[in-house]
Amino acid sequence: MANVFIQASYFAVAVVFILGLKAMSSPVTARKGIVWAGYAMVAATVVTFFTPNLGNVGLMVLAIVSGGAVAWWSGKTVKMTDMPQMVAIYNGMGGGAAAAIAALEFARGEVHGPVVATLAVLGALIGSVAFSGSCIAYAKLQGIMKNAFRLPQQNMVNIGLAAVTALLGLAIIVSDAPSSALIVLFFVLALALGAILTSPIGGADMPVVISLLNAFTGLAVGFEGYVLGNPALIVAGIVVGASGTLLTQLMAKAMNRPISNVIFTPLSGAAAGGEGEAIEGTMKEFSALDAASVMRYASKVIIVPGYGMAVAGAQHKVWEMAQLLEEGGVEVVFAIHPVAGRMPGHMNVLLAEAGVPYDKIFDLEEINADFPQADVALVIGANDVVNPVARTDKTSPIYGMPILNVDMAQNVIVVKRGKGAGYSGIENALFYKDNCRMLYGSAQQAIGEVIQHVKALEA
Repeated sequence: MANVFIQASYFAVAVVFILGLKAMSSPVTARKGIVWAGYAMVAATVVTFFTPNLGNVGLMVLAIVSGGAVAWWSGKTVKMTDMPQMVAIYNGMGGGAAAAIAALEFARGEVHGPVVATLAVLGALIGSVAFSGSCIAYAKLQGIMKNAFRLPQQNMVNIGLAAVTALLGLAIIVSDAPSSALIVLFFVLALALGAILTSPIGGADMPVVISLLNAFTGLAVGFEGYVLGNPALIVAGIVVGASGTLLTQLMAKAMNRPISNVIFTPLSGAAAGGEGEAIEGTMKEFSALDAASVMRYASKVIIVPGYGMAVAGAQHKVWEMAQLLEEGGVEVVFAIHPVAGRMPGHMNVLLAEAGVPYDKIFDLEEINADFPQADVALVIGANDVVNPVARTDKTSPIYGMPILNVDMAQNVIVVKRGKGAGYSGIENALFYKDNCRMLYGSAQQAIGEVIQHVKALEA
């Protein structure tokens, strides 16, 4: 009877997971979907305690309470600028948990049959790669690991290490009782593979990498759910894996870079900075008063946020400025590139936090045709996603990447902390165009000054 109750509960939980994910497809219902999925996970956890002959209940409760407390505290205190690395490390925890499940099952000798053993090994391999890769992504985003680390003959090392790890996994599958040394070596190499694959990847590719590692974690959890005979884990893992894979493909398309290129020929600042045609012209500086005047008397302003806005925490100031302009009769909208920021949907999250209505936020396909009709395009801390060389310079590392057509606006104002290249190290030809002006300074400070001047113009 208990098993019937547990299986029925898992089925209900799986349905709520899917409904929650569906709700997350729209900004209007995303929060509701996250809450649904969260309650479903709590329900699945509670139901598991009704499993007959369940052992180590005390340790399980201790783990849930301590882990939940840490997660609650970190979720409440994390800064919005630190959200990408938090997503990366939490994603890695999921992969690590799946790998740990497989390791425990191998150590106990309870993985029987070629199908179960194969899925256990696949889950362990993918989960280990997701865990160590996510840890590297966290270190890069947190600034702990400041430079991309690339080994000599990096791709050959990747392929060789993957092949050896796969062979060890095959040995575990065909062995009736794999030795502890074999299991340990397999996990060590799998963890090393994730770290070595992710280390050379620079900031320009990081949103795609985070999405890919998320897909890996989902698949690993799904495989280990099959090993444990747990339908809730199977459904949750496969749903996350499938959605993560689709998101990764969409983001790779948005960068016009195949996923294989992200892994085997990543963009790094050092490599990117030395390629591309020489850019002619000079950067022309604007004052906050000039920027305020141009935007106050414009008919339409398109704001393009980037990571610089996130670093400065300027999203509230930006929305305050937009509201002032709208009160003066200016049409203001926001344009979001799919890979702006350091994680999928980063800019959307920041603007939603500031209270920007969803109907004022447009993605690349929806807004690009409007730039030629815009009087002003205001770029706040964005770089590659507005770089016109992506359309013209075949020698550039970002050639072919779909960009926001900012350069086609009548006037372009770029808020930037300094004259250096962006996070990816690629020089931006937009900054040297005749219709572009640079407003130097932190986005928080620069937009604050613009707000004061707009108010003065209204008086």
